[in-house]
Amino acid sequence: MLIQTGGGLLDMCVLAALDREDLYGYRLTRQIKQVLDVSESALYPVLRRLKKDGLLETYDRQTDGRNRRYYRMTEPGRRRLAEYKQEWEILSSQIDTILEGGKDI
Repeated sequence: MLIQTGGGLLDMCVLAALDREDLYGYRLTRQIKQVLDVSESALYPVLRRLKKDGLLETYDRQTDGRNRRYYRMTEPGRRRLAEYKQEWEILSSQIDTILEGGKDI
């Protein structure tokens, strides 16, 4: 991938995925990997940080004889996602303007 993605974009994608449903780590990684080149080893520290910041919470569920740790977005996480979406609309619009050779920003 030529375009490098920063941590804010990864945070936004994680929160967006968890806005739809609670997910366990491996499944969340698979969803994020559909749009970003990220490894599990890079994702888990992000999940821990988002949890520490109060944007996510976890719970364990027994599946096929083993525990899976699920991640769920909190209300502060939903507010942060709304902020990310607003910023994304502005940024993507500005980038589109530059790519299409439009007016100066």
